[in-house]
Amino acid sequence: MALDPVTLAVIQNGLRQIASEMDLVHEKTSFSPVISEAFDRSNGIYHRDTGEVIAQGEMGLPIFVGVMQFTTQAVIERRRDLEPGDVIIINDPYLGGTHLMDVKMVKPFFYRGKLWCYLSNTGHWPDTGGMVPGGFATKATEIQQEGLRIPPVKLCRNGELVSDIVDMVLNNIRVPEERIGDIKAQVGALTVGERRLTALLDRYGADTVEAAIVELKARSEQQMRAYIDSVPDGTYSFSSFVDSDGIVNEPLEIALDMTVRGSDIHFDFSRSSPPCKGPLNGVWGATQSAVYVAIKHIFPDVPINSGCFAPLHIKKPVGTFLVGEYPRPVAGCASEVAQRIMEAVFGAMGKAIPDRMFAAPAGTSGNFSMGGYDPGEDRNYIMYFFSGGGYGGWWETDGLTNGCSTVGISKTQPVEILEQHYPLVFEEYALREDSSGAGRHRGGYGVSYRVRLLRGMATASFLMDHGRDGPPGLEGGLAGATNELIVSQSGRTTVPEHISKGEGYELQPGDWVQVRTPGGGGYGDPHARDPALVQRDVARGYITAEEAARFYPLASAAD
Repeated sequence: MALDPVTLAVIQNGLRQIASEMDLVHEKTSFSPVISEAFDRSNGIYHRDTGEVIAQGEMGLPIFVGVMQFTTQAVIERRRDLEPGDVIIINDPYLGGTHLMDVKMVKPFFYRGKLWCYLSNTGHWPDTGGMVPGGFATKATEIQQEGLRIPPVKLCRNGELVSDIVDMVLNNIRVPEERIGDIKAQVGALTVGERRLTALLDRYGADTVEAAIVELKARSEQQMRAYIDSVPDGTYSFSSFVDSDGIVNEPLEIALDMTVRGSDIHFDFSRSSPPCKGPLNGVWGATQSAVYVAIKHIFPDVPINSGCFAPLHIKKPVGTFLVGEYPRPVAGCASEVAQRIMEAVFGAMGKAIPDRMFAAPAGTSGNFSMGGYDPGEDRNYIMYFFSGGGYGGWWETDGLTNGCSTVGISKTQPVEILEQHYPLVFEEYALREDSSGAGRHRGGYGVSYRVRLLRGMATASFLMDHGRDGPPGLEGGLAGATNELIVSQSGRTTVPEHISKGEGYELQPGDWVQVRTPGGGGYGDPHARDPALVQRDVARGYITAEEAARFYPLASAAD
């Protein structure tokens, strides 16, 4: 079926708008601030036979583009008994998932009695049980210690919640009264998507919309291949490192050999470290999705659907920590390991096309979980918090300051909201001076914040990264500052043994946690930086005069 350009564009934007409206409903009706304020969620439309992504909401986390595709495929493979009104709930990391806190729902969409596609979403629940509040158990050695693992089961049957499943879930997690709100928000988002997609099909006809989907996929692939074809053929290698697995205090290597051949790219991570004891194992779905998102960062103009990933060929690195299998713990797979994978892709591509690339971003979500009992409100609570960092400088200008993690478009939750929800106060939240990587175009700055517990008792856990080495620079640029973490208990301050990871810190009123996030790597020789820009940064308090003299001597001489 031949489609005119106007109709094709209208349908493309209509599909995207449906997914974006699902995102909005999900956001506005969720109980957890990490979803309602930080946007740690995603909604999309997926093919009825292949499970491939057709459209994803513009406000959804990019890392879920691939992950939700693999989750939907797992549901298609395992559940052949789905009927109108059914909703599957699943968070199994080994079935195309991430960590246990990312809970997925998949709903078959029927149009005029026929299965037409799947509507799927993900929401990060602040807790799914496990040995520490929030699920980021850095000492976990098996998946059971991380929380409740849910296979693809029916949460809804014929449009009604299945009470047995709901009871089982709520009885195995902390703060169940909050989780039931998040459950209903996800189901509600799928319901809205069902209504809007029905209206789109009624208006343009199922055959026309299906023809548009086929054409849009082909065009995305064509556009991605055109970009790849501009990259010189060859094999480019780069390694990035995870600080540790939380158990063995040694770095884990992500070694990438990236081969560009015509309009295809082949990714080989088989030289990476073997599976680890702690929760920094990746899972195959998240590993693949990390590569997809990295390439989308490099070539952002390509519309999201399965076509843009067709030229990307990822060899499954069996025997490495990037393919965690049952029962290995995986809490850090999406938020930390995925960002190190992306950093490896950025580094390899930086060797291929340095004049079109950027230095490494902060590359950590800064996962900070704190749970306890608030005597002032007479209730239990769990706070999950993540923070921004600097993006790398690039060929045209400086890097972004306090940008979100590279796996998402999420934002830091407003501290005023967190102070209303939980018994704590943010005594500091500021840009972190002297944190950017020096370069002709410097990296962006990280942030520095301090949280103090006001009342009750709490347990804090941390799963962060880039504590050993800062985000690397490019083309002579220097690395950004490393992640720093300090905990004060009864007036005694300590730094975790694993620098960026630790769990089970018992806090009393007055105790505090200080976090300083990494800055982005610099791009180009620092000596080539415009002295006026250095002096501007000093005047604004971004960098001290001493650091400016150290990294930018030409600016000091001009002054």
